[in-house]
Amino acid sequence: MSEWQRIFVQNLTVPPHSQRRRHLPRESIAFQCVLKYVEGNLIKQRVLEGLSEVEYQLRLSLFDITYRHFFGRTWESTTRPLKAVPGQPPKVVFNETIYFHTSLNHPSIVAVVEVVAAAKKQEGTHQDLSCGFGILHLFNSKSEPTDVATKDRGLKLYHGTPRALLHPLLQDPIEQNKYMTVIENTHLQYTLRPHPALETTYHLFPENMLLSGLQKIPGLLLTRGEPNDFFRKPHLMKSVTWYLDKLSIHLYPSLEKFEEELLDLLNSERLLQDSSTADGSEVLIQERRLHIGVHNGFCFVQTPQVVVVVPEAEVVRGRSASFHRKQGLSAKPSTVGQALVLRSRIRLTEMVRHPAFAIVFQLEYVFCAPGGADRKALSISSLTKAAYMHSIRWTVWNPLPDSSSADVILPLQGGAQHNPSHGLVYKMPPTSMSSEEVKQVESGTVQFQFSTDSEEHLGTSTNSLSNTREEPLRSAKPSTPSRTAWPGQLLRRALQSPAPAAFCHHPSGPFHGGTLVCQQELPYGGSSGGITHLEADLSPSSLILDSSASDQLRELPFTPVHAPIVAIGTQTGSSSTVLTRASLSRLHAAGFPEILDCNKEPAEVVDPADPVNFNPQREEADFLQSNEIILQFLAFTRIPQDGVGTTWPKTMYFTFQFYRFPPVTTPRLQLVKMDQSVTAGSAASSHILFQINKDGTLKSGSPGLQLKYMVDPGFLKPGEQRWFIRYIADHNLQIDIWDGDSLLLIGSAAVKLKHLLRQGRTAVQVHHELEVMTTEYEQDTTVMSGDVLRHGTVKPVGVYAVVKGRLHLSLANVGHLCEQRLKKSNSLPPSRSRVVSSHDGTSGFHGGSLFSLNTPGAKNVSQAQKLADVDSELAAMLFSRLQEVSMAFQHTSREASAIRRRKLERMMMVRQLEAQEDISGRRASLMRIQHSRDLQIIDAYRERIKAESISSMLSQAITTNYTLYATLGTAEFFEFALRNPYNVQHTVTIEINHPELSVIVDSREWRHFKELTHTMTTPVEEDMFHLQDSLMPQVYLRPKETIHIPFKYQTFSVDHAQGPAELRFNKGTEAASPWKFSAMLTKRIKISFKANGDKPIAILSVNVEPQPHVVDQTFRFYHPELTFLKKSIRLPPWYTLPGAPAGMPGGEPEMYVRCSDPNIICETKKMGPGEPQDVFLKVAGGPSPQIKTFFVAIYTDAWLAAPIQIWQFYLHSLQRVDVSCITGQLTRLSLVLRGTQTIRKVRAYTSHTQELKVDPKGVFILPPNGVQDLHIGVRPQKAGSRFVYLNLVDVEYHQLVSSWLVCVSCRQPVISKAFEITLPAGGGKGSNKRITYTNPYPSRRMYFLHTNRADLLQFKEDSFEIGGGEMYTIGLRFAPSQSPGEEEILIYINDHEDKNEETFCVKVAYQ
Repeated sequence: MSEWQRIFVQNLTVPPHSQRRRHLPRESIAFQCVLKYVEGNLIKQRVLEGLSEVEYQLRLSLFDITYRHFFGRTWESTTRPLKAVPGQPPKVVFNETIYFHTSLNHPSIVAVVEVVAAAKKQEGTHQDLSCGFGILHLFNSKSEPTDVATKDRGLKLYHGTPRALLHPLLQDPIEQNKYMTVIENTHLQYTLRPHPALETTYHLFPENMLLSGLQKIPGLLLTRGEPNDFFRKPHLMKSVTWYLDKLSIHLYPSLEKFEEELLDLLNSERLLQDSSTADGSEVLIQERRLHIGVHNGFCFVQTPQVVVVVPEAEVVRGRSASFHRKQGLSAKPSTVGQALVLRSRIRLTEMVRHPAFAIVFQLEYVFCAPGGADRKALSISSLTKAAYMHSIRWTVWNPLPDSSSADVILPLQGGAQHNPSHGLVYKMPPTSMSSEEVKQVESGTVQFQFSTDSEEHLGTSTNSLSNTREEPLRSAKPSTPSRTAWPGQLLRRALQSPAPAAFCHHPSGPFHGGTLVCQQELPYGGSSGGITHLEADLSPSSLILDSSASDQLRELPFTPVHAPIVAIGTQTGSSSTVLTRASLSRLHAAGFPEILDCNKEPAEVVDPADPVNFNPQREEADFLQSNEIILQFLAFTRIPQDGVGTTWPKTMYFTFQFYRFPPVTTPRLQLVKMDQSVTAGSAASSHILFQINKDGTLKSGSPGLQLKYMVDPGFLKPGEQRWFIRYIADHNLQIDIWDGDSLLLIGSAAVKLKHLLRQGRTAVQVHHELEVMTTEYEQDTTVMSGDVLRHGTVKPVGVYAVVKGRLHLSLANVGHLCEQRLKKSNSLPPSRSRVVSSHDGTSGFHGGSLFSLNTPGAKNVSQAQKLADVDSELAAMLFSRLQEVSMAFQHTSREASAIRRRKLERMMMVRQLEAQEDISGRRASLMRIQHSRDLQIIDAYRERIKAESISSMLSQAITTNYTLYATLGTAEFFEFALRNPYNVQHTVTIEINHPELSVIVDSREWRHFKELTHTMTTPVEEDMFHLQDSLMPQVYLRPKETIHIPFKYQTFSVDHAQGPAELRFNKGTEAASPWKFSAMLTKRIKISFKANGDKPIAILSVNVEPQPHVVDQTFRFYHPELTFLKKSIRLPPWYTLPGAPAGMPGGEPEMYVRCSDPNIICETKKMGPGEPQDVFLKVAGGPSPQIKTFFVAIYTDAWLAAPIQIWQFYLHSLQRVDVSCITGQLTRLSLVLRGTQTIRKVRAYTSHTQELKVDPKGVFILPPNGVQDLHIGVRPQKAGSRFVYLNLVDVEYHQLVSSWLVCVSCRQPVISKAFEITLPAGGGKGSNKRITYTNPYPSRRMYFLHTNRADLLQFKEDSFEIGGGEMYTIGLRFAPSQSPGEEEILIYINDHEDKNEETFCVKVAYQ
């Protein structure tokens, strides 16, 4: 007997009364019941005569008083002896904990406790005696859980046995019945309370099953710290995902014979029940279903999946079951095949590697009864009578826990035996004369392939009709391909679809002409939305429509699948070079600045292909602590695109962000061709970058652009040197390359910074050739879920990368001696202690009368100062008269010249000499009067502000200042030592005036941050805080007690700069001071600790100095304006992210995300072990050409302590223009340009110059506040959907005036003729060919020639004119190909309006 069978047989339960099961299911409620002890005289001594070894046991059962029905399973405790202490009543101690959950929340649902005495007779046999029972009510009269206090309760015990409750004379209320007799002086001590923690385990055991805390449940582990209880704090085992493929069922002796015998028996039974004769009508098989679910011996872990299996013969013929039934439901089963097959893949996400976890298969047939002789359609209300189901076979498979893949064949079971569905199953064939091997075959078998890998085993997709042509067409007009999808094609598409079709059954059977099968639209249907529906819920409750709910729409469960963008960063360029040695020599001789170390010696050159031996201790011990990081942008190599004529930019600029320095936008750089002898487009050509003057001329001096960053101890925080070294070792620098004229993004490149580690050397430099790649997105299309969810697959649908060129970049790190050691105390912040005390010298009190001058050791004393010097308001009042005189003098002395002022001074001196005594006496009198007035003003002012000043001084005396340096998304943790200064206890309320600073009330979070910050010197208290209704935490303080309050500051908000795109150039290369970053303002947060009566006992003033953060990756999206952007970004494996914790216990961690903009929906969901994880974004776009910037922080810990990655997003809002066109045909439309407030010289630029033309083509004047048309013509080169970007740029100020997103939806024209030629590969002179064209019109016409591959085909003449009915010979020139293969070249013949007349297809085979 297997582990699953043993557990299954031991845990069979009695279901609730049938009347209870009819009620609608409610939410299940979890309980914890602790049976502690029984006290009193349980049984009379005369009953125990002749018995020995008497011990006592408790038994607990669930009982329905209304229907007098025991249900569930009786729980039995271990036997315990009776303990008798003199002077006290006898007691039996149990201390047993029972857990269960039930949805039958009715007052008549009770738990019955029985006390049993287990003893041994003299002859050695055992005997159980019932000592009494008690009734434990679970719900009150309002059907709510009984409100039981946390203290123990005593339960009265009654004489007799619980079986007496089945007697009809015992009616509700039972306790008041005259037949119930209470056992005097005896009770059961217990506690009963709801246990919400059990809700996470509902799927592992059925409701109404009583379980001990020590009972092992498959799928459940013991929680650390809970050695004797599985359910107090449940801990689930890790689940895995299993896949079942190629499932088929074989029945004995054959499917035809088996179903024929089954239908004969059902028809015979129907005739016996109806007592009627054969009328020609028969019971028919309407559908064959297979239930597949995971069972752990107790119950199904999830509702079993229901799928439809069909005879193999129907699959071979390409006909579905519904199609077969529509042809005639009365057809005999002689036409079906010999096996039932499943055409889709089964995905089981709830498997656990445990011996008791098994997969259960149940085969079920749906039969439809005849509707009478006239066979008229019945009403909906009669569906339940017309269609019914029977279980035919079942089996269970117990896989090995370490299995990964296998081919499995299982024998089926049937007949009257227990099965997981607890239903009757069709009989087994008689096998009395058969061997064991034959018995297994005769019962039927199910076979399938299982694996733990998500890789699909289905075939690859077929090509489109235009690409499946096997026979060459030689000057023959092919017939127009039919749009009808034949059954064979439908079958191939169904088999290639990773997600099975979702069947929505309305089992009307023959009464409505057949079963209605609503298949979802296959991914080839071209439906919009980008959502693939997975297997729908086919539970029986959803199949039979109830008349009362027939008007209610029911939501089908599905999993939305977006086309994910893989967040693996831009691929770092390889170390290989595409340049020849001659080109490298010219590049080296171009005169770029030489990089020298501190000794004026050339820096050591490092090969980017060499591995880096990283030693953190060696980097930290380097005496050259200052690192000068140098970036040199040298050259750009253009790589021609296959089959695409590209207009290359003449200027470019770069944007990037290094470490946490401000983002950099470089000046525009001119591209100057390095080798003039190389012709354009012939091969990869290199261009050296030169800086440009304001007038457009090249700057004299060295070519290239050099930027420097100085990273020294004056810039870094204490302890940040290690962070910076880890950043250099692990991170990539992402650089965006832009067209300096059109302001269009050329592409992005990423370079590894690990080669900048000096490892004790004075200076290092490395030269990189980085691939500049651009990611192009097609319009949102329906996504194949198999491609998205396939394990190891990272290529999303509709997204592809194109290499545009190579960027030549030099990086260097030059070490310098630290020059700021003397200024270290001034430039660096104070010590970052995590524990803040009010007695550490950071108090804000600066003097006053609170401390006596003769107090020993008093330090808070300051020297007396004039009030006018310390109070600006008083100083303004005292000097207001002087200010008035000064203002009057300013108005009247405008005309006074220097000569007049000299005359006035001479006159004043003469008068002073004449009356010196009078002047001195008068001056003294005026001074006394003025001083008296000032004293009166000061006295009145002091009286007015005395109360406020005293209150402010007292607040300063209890105020402690603390400064922290915060970055985006990183939680800054600290503790404040709060002391109760009073001799009485107080409940202190903590008030904070800023939402980003909070108290850590969860002890688990507190302990997590203390471990991260190594702050283990202070204790952690459980349940320390009490939260009021206003959510302000309160803490209890004993007299003179000091406790530590944990705080956390974390911000996710930044200033999101939104506005039109503009090319801005950073003048300097040095970053601002990290402590006074210009764009970030200091925040001051006040924390008040108030005792009873709203009196503060302490104040903590937190000064937050925001710091710039590191950006690990940048995403840019172009989206139509005023619409929502919905994107899914696939997270890379967590262990590949820089900064991820190593050796995570428990395997793969769950990832969490937070967005800096609260108006953006950003979330991630755990899809299962081993499955990729996606970040879903929903962003509201603004008007064009607005750019929305936001950040997303990624975490691997649930407390969001520190992000392991920060991503920056740019959402460019563009005006959307939809164009529907045909390849090779010109489609014209106009765009409206609206002028700005000033006149501008503008020009239109496009991202696809060969497919989109603009008129006017060059620079033109855009009048102010005017309206002007911009004409565009679209001629796509290939069919499909794509985005084309169109920018209108101010050529003088390089500003983006307007921008459009042209959404091109293009279809291929009908091909009228097809040709095939063979050409030699590997070079040569090419080949000349001719084809003829006849004008089908009676009049003379002008025709124009175009092709989709201008690089492979040229026309002798691009246009021709012929008369009506005449023939013209078109000359073709085929260019040679360097590699063998096949190419399909289209020739478009357009009329004078550039509308397509005919299209020829030439299939060229290069051999």
